[in-house]
Amino acid sequence: MIEHFPFFLALIVVILLLIMLADKIKVAYPVLLVITGLIISFFPGIPKIQIKPELIFIIFLPPLLYDAAFAMSWKELWRWRRIVGSFAFVVVFLTAFSVALVANWCIPGISLALGFLLGGIVSPPDAVSASAILKFVKLPRRMSSIMEGESLLNDASSLIIFRFAMLTVATGQFVWHEAALSFGWMVIGGSLIGLAVGWLFMKAHQLLPTDANIDIVLSFVTPYVMYIAAEEVHSSGVLAVVSGGLLLANRRHIFLSSSSRLRGVNVWQSFVFVL
Repeated sequence: MIEHFPFFLALIVVILLLIMLADKIKVAYPVLLVITGLIISFFPGIPKIQIKPELIFIIFLPPLLYDAAFAMSWKELWRWRRIVGSFAFVVVFLTAFSVALVANWCIPGISLALGFLLGGIVSPPDAVSASAILKFVKLPRRMSSIMEGESLLNDASSLIIFRFAMLTVATGQFVWHEAALSFGWMVIGGSLIGLAVGWLFMKAHQLLPTDANIDIVLSFVTPYVMYIAAEEVHSSGVLAVVSGGLLLANRRHIFLSSSSRLRGVNVWQSFVFVL
């Protein structure tokens, strides 16, 4: 890892230059970064860097989802809850099912379970990229709220599909009533755990003497506690972070001082930008 440190520094410089270029030419920077990344991958001699999937889930996903949930309006999400729910769950499930059928039909040796495994991976759009791109596109408030809300929740549905598909591939069987109970626990349990952890952190802010620095550090700890607590009881860590983040965002004016809110916004913007 140490021998790749100069490469990491050079990569950071390239990323910063690309983001400045994207801002100059009025292009969404995630698109420019993806295209440049694909081009760089074809260069000979580029170090092969492997990141374990569990590190992505544990380190990167909770704070990114938490930040996106914090920026989402609870009133707008509740207003369009039916459309958001249908897009985030029904459409993702139908997409995964379509991918499974096509993979089973076109690729020899791919079972439906393996097809669903593939569908769970490719079906949801990325929440962070969607939020970043929406900043560059002028859409009606209704449409942007629906898209942002859907992008928050579709990761949960895709991970549920992925887990069920993995279990089916490993055991060779799929029991519908067990899957239904497990799905209910993931959705309801994950949401309740996120709300409970969010409530505990809110009370900690109110009862204990804190300042802006402590509040900001606690805000970094919160999404990880939500995610890990839900995953430890085999529930949805994604829904825990989203539900807890929405609760704290809706109540932040109650338990956070104006100084903590202003400084927290600046720190979190920089933190998410780096991630």
